[in-house]
Amino acid sequence: MTTVGRVAIVGAGPGDPGLLTLAGAKALAEADVVLYDALVAPEILAHARRGAELRYTGKRSGDHALSQTKMQELMIERAKAGLAVVRLKGGDPFVFGRGSEEAEACRAEGIPYTIVPGIPSAIAASAYAGIPVTRRGISSNFLVMTGHQSEGEDGPDWEFAALAETLLVLMGIENLGSIVRGLLGAGKPPETPVAGVRWGTRSDQQVVTATLGTIEVVACAEGLASPAVIVIGGVAALGERLKWFEPGPLAGRRIVVARARAQASDLADRLRSLGAHVSEIPAIEADLHSDSAELQAAVISQPDWLVFPAVASVIAVMEAIEAAGFDTRALGRTKIAAFGQGTFAELREYGLRPDFVPSKATLSALAAELPVRVGERVIFATAGAATEGAADELRARSVEVVQIAAFTEIGRPIDDQQRRELEEADLVVFTSASTVTNLVDALGETPLPASAKLLSIGPQTSVRVLASFGRVDIEAKSANLDGVVEAVLGAER
Repeated sequence: MTTVGRVAIVGAGPGDPGLLTLAGAKALAEADVVLYDALVAPEILAHARRGAELRYTGKRSGDHALSQTKMQELMIERAKAGLAVVRLKGGDPFVFGRGSEEAEACRAEGIPYTIVPGIPSAIAASAYAGIPVTRRGISSNFLVMTGHQSEGEDGPDWEFAALAETLLVLMGIENLGSIVRGLLGAGKPPETPVAGVRWGTRSDQQVVTATLGTIEVVACAEGLASPAVIVIGGVAALGERLKWFEPGPLAGRRIVVARARAQASDLADRLRSLGAHVSEIPAIEADLHSDSAELQAAVISQPDWLVFPAVASVIAVMEAIEAAGFDTRALGRTKIAAFGQGTFAELREYGLRPDFVPSKATLSALAAELPVRVGERVIFATAGAATEGAADELRARSVEVVQIAAFTEIGRPIDDQQRRELEEADLVVFTSASTVTNLVDALGETPLPASAKLLSIGPQTSVRVLASFGRVDIEAKSANLDGVVEAVLGAER
């Protein structure tokens, strides 16, 4: 009989991935399946283990990837198959999140579940705007309400809502006019301070301030849109004085980085630190060959050089060594060559430092500059024949070269949320030629938006971008992360 799995209903927090709780990160790391919503920061999914099923189940107004019923059926189905399921929701699952309904669905089917609270978006967005929800002498209470009612529900009790010294309204932008009229009609003074916080806690956070009597006009003029938290009360006036969160020079820019899922997220992190909203689309996923007897035998045979051209090659080799019953000491006298900042970072995770780094992060530079001696043996841990050209160059120097397939690159389909991120992108960054090819395959007949600029990390990638999309708008002067960041900033000048 199949062992019943379990479900963890996890709050992802308000948007800033750093606000995910430790308990939430642990649940993701242990999950076989992650069912995630639209307002979950994409980088939070990096906490999921490699190989976990990541399924977008998000709902936006008028656009549902799955209905609530279908999502719950999927959740139950996966749990009944003996899998550990994480239902990942924005904010807190029990604050307008339907988490209790999902818990009841689990209980009805006899599936064990846990609740992992998240930081509520109403509290966090206010704090990131410098607004305390309570303040001595100004507000000793607060009320959180939804600005959206489902069909058949009674409207809000405006007289009760007007009594709150701080009123926090979620999902209320589309009904802002009726909210204002309801509160004014219940006696709330028109001069009451109001703040609207869109994308609270994210690098592209927008804050609009006004009064209850003027917020409709001001919100329209400044383009305030969903998702946003509306803060109504005297504390809203403190935001300007207590403002602390300053978006960077890329604030408001939406950037998509096409990359392999196994790669480090250094580029995305740096762009986020400059204020951009970054989505990483793993157009390539690496199928590691760690259990390959050929790979295991090759890496513990102590060749003169072991070349790591990618993050996936590091992971595959280290797992192959462990599978063979050894640790990094099995490398012995073998010298390591590597390039790419993500590759360096992954090597450091295993306590290793490369003995050689080429002047440029290309295979041709590595082949020309690798300090090998005649007759030495070099092993490339790579994806198939991807290093054939470099191998031929080294053989011309009377070097023995062996190419071992450490991993295979597999094109990964993009989900509805990632497709939407592409449609809304201001800039698409390609970090390798293979990410271009796989993104083309994933998109099918869907074109990239004409309004989005296309940025390539270097000449080889540019050739593929041009062939695939008919244009390359920007090419980094240096084929590394520093060069890409400089190119992105240059595009904004």
